[in-house]
Amino acid sequence: MTQLHTINDQQRLKLAPLKIPNRLLMGPGPSNVHPAVLQAMNTPLVGHLDPAFLALMDEIQSLLRYVWQTENSLTIAVSGTGTAAMEATLANVTEPGDVVLVGVAGYFGNRLVDMAGRYGADVRTITKPWGQVFSLSELRTAFATHRPTILALVHAETSTGARQPLEGVSDLCREYDCLLLLDTVTSLGGVPLFLDEWGVDLAYSCSQKGLGCAPGASPFTMGPRAIEKLQKRRTKVANWYLDMSLLNKYWGHERTYHHTAPINLYYGLREALRLVAEEGLEHCWQRHQDNVEYLWEGLEDLGLTMHVEKEFRLPTLTTVRIPEVVDGKFVSQRLLNDFNIEIGGGLGELSGQVWRIGLMGFNSRKESVDKLLEALPLSV
Repeated sequence: MTQLHTINDQQRLKLAPLKIPNRLLMGPGPSNVHPAVLQAMNTPLVGHLDPAFLALMDEIQSLLRYVWQTENSLTIAVSGTGTAAMEATLANVTEPGDVVLVGVAGYFGNRLVDMAGRYGADVRTITKPWGQVFSLSELRTAFATHRPTILALVHAETSTGARQPLEGVSDLCREYDCLLLLDTVTSLGGVPLFLDEWGVDLAYSCSQKGLGCAPGASPFTMGPRAIEKLQKRRTKVANWYLDMSLLNKYWGHERTYHHTAPINLYYGLREALRLVAEEGLEHCWQRHQDNVEYLWEGLEDLGLTMHVEKEFRLPTLTTVRIPEVVDGKFVSQRLLNDFNIEIGGGLGELSGQVWRIGLMGFNSRKESVDKLLEALPLSV
């Protein structure tokens, strides 16, 4: 007979009901979830092919088209975090030998490079110091040199707090018959986005930042040019789980079983998107901008400096230079332990040099800023 592993009485006594601190999450994500979203996620389960759930999926698709300002028919939520949606974009349109040009000016540009290489792409890069952005003339020079099939850019670089301008980029892509792939993980819901107007062919995001939901149900969209490349592939999509030719049969008219969706997370995403629509997209964008300017003013009053030029700063995430005489990790720990406030540290090249402060979704409120500005001087 098989011997069962056991739990002794002392171990059993330690298994108290779950108790997690209620933090003010002002780091790079996740952000705090709106109470209505939390309530939605507590809604009883139905089956992932239940008519009520399929109707909810339709609502998610429609609302995602609204927040992204696109008419793309293939617009869904990937069952996974934003990294899964990131991988889905590359997996579906990259074939071995395709030249993929990646703009690298931060941590997540490097992640795109790594992923594209795993799908057999001939990966080329154009680089800038972390916190800077690419000009159209720099991109044009890179196009003439590399002749890419796909250009991958990070619209909102979570590691630096910089916003990449996109004016004229799609015209350049069409001139060279190249797809434009865009990372909107830290911009969707908080930063103006016009995918169709900007000629974006593929984009991905996440649920736990500007949309104010829990992580795990990640927006993804493909435009007609990207779908055409998917349909003309010479090889199968290497990632079965993220193959849009299969997933589109679940999200589209066929409603063919593909996987068991994270049902409660989709409940939350639908509610989070509903709240954005209720507020109005332009009002939502303006709220994020107004509150981040209030934050910047308060940080400057404390003698602190922002890392990114004001013209290119994100309203959702701010990188603040850590003064040389200050231990950045010590301050972050004091904020967490003494004031229940989470902020982020620097990644990669900016490790130890900046704090990353997020004002996203439900957290983009003056009350959040006031709490941080009051606690920060007491934590140094």
